[in-house]
This record gives sequence, structure tokens and C-alpha cells, in this order.
Amino acid sequence: MVEILPWVCSHTPTSLTPLLATATESQEPPSATLVLAGVLLSLVTIYLASKIGSELCARLDLPPVLGELLGGVIIGVSVFKFLVFPEGGATADESLIITLLEKTAGLTPEGANGVFLAESEVISVLSELGVIFLLFQIGLESDLKQLIDAGVQSALVAVTGVVVPFLTGTLGLIYFFNVPNIPAIFAGAALTATSIGITAKVLAEIKRLNDKEGQIIIGAAVLDDILGIIILAIVASLAEKGEVEVSSIVYLVISAAAFLIGSIFLGRLLMPYFMGMLNKLTTPGTLLIGGLIIAFIFAYIGAIIQLEAILGAFTAGLILGETEKHRELEELVEPIGFMLVPVFFVTVGAQTDLSVLNPAVPSNREGLIIASFLVIVAIVGKVVSGFTLFGGEPVNRIAIGVGMIPRGEVGLVFAGVGSASGVLPESLDAAIIVMVILTTFVAPPLLRVAFQQSEPSSGEPSKEPAAIAKSESSK
Repeated sequence: MVEILPWVCSHTPTSLTPLLATATESQEPPSATLVLAGVLLSLVTIYLASKIGSELCARLDLPPVLGELLGGVIIGVSVFKFLVFPEGGATADESLIITLLEKTAGLTPEGANGVFLAESEVISVLSELGVIFLLFQIGLESDLKQLIDAGVQSALVAVTGVVVPFLTGTLGLIYFFNVPNIPAIFAGAALTATSIGITAKVLAEIKRLNDKEGQIIIGAAVLDDILGIIILAIVASLAEKGEVEVSSIVYLVISAAAFLIGSIFLGRLLMPYFMGMLNKLTTPGTLLIGGLIIAFIFAYIGAIIQLEAILGAFTAGLILGETEKHRELEELVEPIGFMLVPVFFVTVGAQTDLSVLNPAVPSNREGLIIASFLVIVAIVGKVVSGFTLFGGEPVNRIAIGVGMIPRGEVGLVFAGVGSASGVLPESLDAAIIVMVILTTFVAPPLLRVAFQQSEPSSGEPSKEPAAIAKSESSK
């Protein structure tokens, strides 16, 4: 369990090993200059893919985040191979970035592997920072009171969205496809995930983040992340040792509850004093630096207690969003988000291997049949969760269920842990990846369609993200 948990805590499917370790794996230490050149080329490619993809999708009235994901697919392992990662089995020879460095910067074949590993690691870290900033921004733009008010409803949606797909997927694989128990449980666990990053970005883009439905979805997705970590820890332990370490599960549950409740309580108590101290400082950038310190401290705590850094960042955003300067802080953080958030979404797309969808490959055929079953369970199991809400204020139940569909990078973590453990047969591994791909890409447009059928349910206007406000004011 000690070996699995640090990897589980990583939100993206790439593990964050130290750069020094990657350097020692190559035949010669990588040149810092060439690593920097590779990172710069990678960022240029990422930004071009992000902007072209999001612009095309915006013109087609599709969520721009879908364009960033598709742009990542185009430059990633599935098509042009500009952005590839060693965790996915790629080598330096397959990376067009490394090829460009060899032709333009004098990179030698002997040093290519070290530069490739280091450059990939830096992009992975930037991707992690991107999702941390995204959740920090989402926290700033959310209404903590509304989120607390939606707590019971969010919990109902989250638990239903975990239990229904898990049981249906696991039992279906065992009884209909004769999959052994442990691989079936692993696949069922992968069905429970929800990508809060993708859903939150779409909600912000369509100005539904602070609607009643948006708050229920965000709250449920946060709980889903926590439940997902616990479930992944259970199945990873089951795959590794054939038994579950109860003490580890109890620790995760207690630490998750203590972190979220304690952070919000102490944050609301102490934040006025912190803001008062910042107001006494006169140097430029004080508010931004102070906000980032809080965000990174909370993200750090979330990571070291074996939860996720993004949950800490989201909690920090919620707390700072209650202060009198939250609007000003949103505007200051926005440009950093423009720089880092696309790295996250493009990286998720770049790591998506569409070759598992090719029926001409014999090993994919069984996987595609199983994948069809998993996709149906993945979609229906989450949509059903929206219909657990009864009574009270009317809400768009379909939109809530659809908002829980995308598995994204969270689903890829499940697939990666399962593949690394060796418990998943090749066909089932491919099926899980197909399920993750399809739910990730169909959810954004489905969510927009679901919300088009209803007016905002909250009496108050949503806190409009600064990015949207600025873009509309410039038209």
C-alpha cells in the first residue's frame, strides 16, 4: 500500500518522479539548456493546439475545453506524436519534439533519452499545476454557502453515482463476460470516477457554475474524488496483496472528513486576520502572492495526507472566495490560469491512445465489446444519480447526472494503476481506456445540451468567471 498510494494521489496518469531520478536513467545527464529548449517547444505546441482546437469548437457552439482535449489528441500519441510520455510506453525516438531538437539544437542520440524524460517530467508538473490553478479558480468563483446548502443533495448524487456503476459494472463483467472477480472489481471501480476539472470548466464556460445544479455537481464531484481515492486504495490493495488493509481505508476516510471540514471552519475563522495583514503591506502583488501561498499550502496538505492537491486548492479557493477581495483576486489569478490550465487539458488529450478503438487489431475486438457495455453503464450509472433528488427546489436532474459522466484523467489513473498491477487482461484494459475516452469527449457537449433546456435555477446570477466577462466586454 505504501508503494501504491503516492501514485494514487497523482491526479493525472503521469507519475511525478524527481528530475534527478529521470536523469540517471539515461546514458548521460541531460543538458539543462536542451531540456529547457524541449519544454519551450512543447509549450508552443500545446498552446497552438489549445487555441486552434478551442477556437474551432467555440465557432461550432461546442465547449472550448473539448477543443483543448481534441487538440491534445492531435499532437499526442494518437496522431502526430509531438507530445508523448514515457509512462505511456513512448520512447525518445517517437517524440517529434526530440527529433526537432536533434535537427536544430545539436542534441545527440546518446543524450536524447535523458532530455526526453526530463522534458516529459516538466510538462507533467506543469499539467499538475494547471489543474491545481483550475480548481483554485473554480473555488474562488463558487459560493461556499450555496455549496454547503447543496451538501446533502451532492452527497446523494455522489454516492449513487459511485454505487450504481460500480455494482452494475462489476456484476455485469462477472456474470455476462466471465471476467474473474478481481479484474471485474477493478473495472467496476474505474466506473466510479468523475473528472471535476473537465465538468467544472464546462460549467464555468456556460455560466452555470453557481446555479443550483452547478453547485450540486461540483459538490458531488469533490466527494466523488474522495470516494474514488478510497476505492482505488481498496482495489489496489486487493490486487497487490489479495486483501484489504482496513487501517489504511479508515485513515483515508477520517483524514478526508477532517481536512474538508477543518479547513473550511478554520479558514473562515482566520482568513479575516490574514487579509487584514495583507492590507497593511504596500509592495505590488501582495494580494496575488498571499492568495497563492494559501492555495499552495492547502494543496500541499491535501497531497501529504494522501488525498489530492486539487482538493486542497479548491478548498483554498472556497475560503478566499468569501473575502471582500475575491473579485480582485480572481482577476489576478486569471492570466496564470490562461497560461497553465490549457497544459492540463491538452496533456490529458495527448495521453489518450485512440489505437485501442481500432477493430482491425484482434486484441482490441473483445475489448471493444466489453467497452460497449462499460460505456453504457458509465453513462446511465451517472445520469441515474441525478434522479435521486426529490422534493425541495426543482432542479435539472438530467443536467446533474450528465455533469457526473466524464472520467477524464481520473479514469486514466484507475486504468494506469490496474495495468501496472498486472491484474487486468489486455482486453479489459483496452475496454476501460475506451470507456474513459468516450465519456470524456461526449460529456461536455451533452452537458451544454442538457442545460439549454432550462433557465438558471438560482434566483441570483452566477458569479461570472472573469475570463468570460472580459471576452464578452471586448465583443
